[in-house]
Order: sequence, then C-alpha cells, then structure tokens
Amino acid sequence: MEGEGDIEGDSVLQKTIPLGPIDSGRARFPCCIVWTPLPFISWLIPFIGHVGICREDGVILDFAGPNFVSVDNFAFGAVARYLPLDRSKVAPGEEGGSSWDDALRKSTREFQHRSYNLFTCNCHSFVANSLNHLSYGGREDWNLVNLAAWIFLGGRWVDRGALLRSLSPFPVLLLLGFLLSGSTFMIGWLLFSLALTGWFLFGTYCSRNLIKL
Repeated sequence: MEGEGDIEGDSVLQKTIPLGPIDSGRARFPCCIVWTPLPFISWLIPFIGHVGICREDGVILDFAGPNFVSVDNFAFGAVARYLPLDRSKVAPGEEGGSSWDDALRKSTREFQHRSYNLFTCNCHSFVANSLNHLSYGGREDWNLVNLAAWIFLGGRWVDRGALLRSLSPFPVLLLLGFLLSGSTFMIGWLLFSLALTGWFLFGTYCSRNLIKL
C-alpha cells in the first residue's frame, strides 16, 4: 500500500516534471490551450475560432465532430494562437489529485459520447469541461464565454504569419462587402455578429441547460 507521503510526492512530481518545449512545427504545445481561425466565421468575427487543449507531451486534443475527440490532428489547420497554462494552478482532487493528462482523459471519455453542435456543444465546451476537471485556478465555472475572452485577450501568436492569416481576412471582407453592397452589408454583418455573440451570452448565463459543458 502507498502511504500518504507517496501520494503527496506523486502529486508534486506531476506538477514539477519539466515540460518539453513548444514546437509549432511539430504541433507540440505542452499544457496549452490552442486556437485556429474557422473559415468564414472567424473572417467576420475574429475572436471566434476552433480551440483545443494539449496534454503534457504537447499533443493536441480537440472536439472535432459528433462523438469524436481528435488526437494530434487539429481540425481546421495549424495552430495560430496558444495560451500556456500553469500546472501549479491545478487544484488537487479528492483523493490526492489526478495528473493533468488524467483530467483530460475524463473529458475525452465524456465527449466521445456527445453530439457536436456549433451552438450548444462545441470545441469550447470540451476545453471548458477539461479546465473544470482540472479545477484550474481553483475554479469550476469555466464556460464558453470566459474561455473565448481569455484566449482572445491572453493568447500568444505563433508567428507573424499566423497573425496575418487569422486577422487579415476581417478588414478585407468588410471593405469588399461595403464596396459591393454598402450599408446593407455592414448592417447584415453587425446583426450577424450581435446575434451569434448574444446567443452564447444568453445560453451561458441565462439558460444554464442550453449550452453543454
């Protein structure tokens, strides 16, 4: 039988083993949240994109379709932004704490039995669920909205090329839309942006059962 000291030692060890380097060429982002733009949607609303969360070895996990968590094959292209997480902010579990990868395995098992829906159960749901399993930052209230805001405000660009690839379609599309359709396009864009943003705000904070985590 393991003593309490052994369990405590294992828990500390899990948090202090050095992580490998971030290597965007090999798509390795140890203990990070990663983001890439979604075709068309991100061109209109740049803070919306596809997200995943990475194991300690840097392999990306992302909820990519019905009953499917992709492993080491990030949907929608290469990582454009990443947000490093601090393993020391992972709260210990009830029985001495589970490792980072154990918490991600729990979320993976759950979402392998979930239907994918862009509006109610999507990639952000999977990452928020993982953060809640980790009790990251001492919190278990991670959701689609605070996760998206955190990545948008705190994420780091992989390189300048990723920044241009992600953001340049937005002003180009707005300019083309305005030149071709004038104020009609701008009003349509504004209504679309408000409707999509409003849906996620309403589903997250006003109707707790609408958006699944």
